[in-house]
Amino acid sequence: MQRARAALVPQRARTALVSRRARTALACVLLAALVSSCGSSRVVPPLPDLPSRAMRGSMWDYKLSGGDIPLALVPAVVDGTVYAASRSGDVVKLDARTGERLWRVDLDVGITGAVGASASLLAVGTATGEVIALDTDGKQRWRVRVTSEVTAPPLVYDDLVVVRTADANVFALDIATGQRRWLFQRSPPALVVRGYTAFAAEGPIVYAGLEGGKLAAISTVNGGPRWESTVSVPRGTTEIERITDVVGEPWSSSTEVCAASYQGRVACFEASSGNTLWTKELSTASGLTGDARYLFVSDEKGAVVALDRSNGAVVWRDEKLVGRDLSQPLAHGNEVIVGDMEGFVHFLDRTTGNIIGRGRTNGDPIDVPPVQIPGGILVQTRSGALVAFGPGI
Repeated sequence: MQRARAALVPQRARTALVSRRARTALACVLLAALVSSCGSSRVVPPLPDLPSRAMRGSMWDYKLSGGDIPLALVPAVVDGTVYAASRSGDVVKLDARTGERLWRVDLDVGITGAVGASASLLAVGTATGEVIALDTDGKQRWRVRVTSEVTAPPLVYDDLVVVRTADANVFALDIATGQRRWLFQRSPPALVVRGYTAFAAEGPIVYAGLEGGKLAAISTVNGGPRWESTVSVPRGTTEIERITDVVGEPWSSSTEVCAASYQGRVACFEASSGNTLWTKELSTASGLTGDARYLFVSDEKGAVVALDRSNGAVVWRDEKLVGRDLSQPLAHGNEVIVGDMEGFVHFLDRTTGNIIGRGRTNGDPIDVPPVQIPGGILVQTRSGALVAFGPGI
């Protein structure tokens, strides 16, 4: 059985951190109704051959601590610097071009959502339901408690720090004081997909993908819903079959917003009204990204798919990485970049989908999307390795 990238976790137990073995066992039990067997080991498909010139060495690397389960620990890049965090509580500031460490702070707490940053502040969320804000020199500005574990990178946007918690709440905190400005609440289904999720924002709106296949446009002024639209509808007779959570990060522009769901669809909506522009049957466990013409999706089997942004038509589909549990893609210049479960970073041609480059990290899974840095891209592995890659020859 293909191991799911994201754990399927009962909502009442979602705040518990389980081991990789326990998570895999849980997935086997939950998926028993859908598959005939669940093997104790898995053969990872071999990588397609590439010429030696396509292999990309790293520009720099830095090691943080990590763990054996996927968490929403994605670095943030602001003004030529990288902010990154480890699950054990380390937060670092690095020079984005060289990887030189500028400072390190040990918060002595388990971090489960990191890092949100602006030019003046960075924020992380913890397993015990705290949100911690630091100034850009590493000094703590404030520390407040929310209702449960923080499960996504905080969004630092305008004068707010927006966080998502395991009990399906979205909090907006004042950037200066941490005081709660508003709370957006929805009731989650019995089972959820536990993987990478993040917010998107445009103007006075924060976009949040929700459990159960919904996408919400939330007012930054008061937390009220501008609109709430359906990405996908739960289908089937069992709780497993009906899981259809929105995953990854919505992609947005001034006129439209798009999102993708597990066991569901990719859908695009009018930003002003939430009216559906188009939908496409396509399941993903990691999410999508976009550029001026296309949306790029890693589907749940490991294919990378490019869709026409205007109508959802498939432009290309590359299946050479099927079975390798791909991260949400990054669209960067003429390339689409994904990480996989063995720590490889794959560079695909944006217009054809052909694999044109490959880099290697420390061999551990890449659960979160690559991020753009000056002169290249940066990935963070599950075990805490930060590795930067430059452009190909």
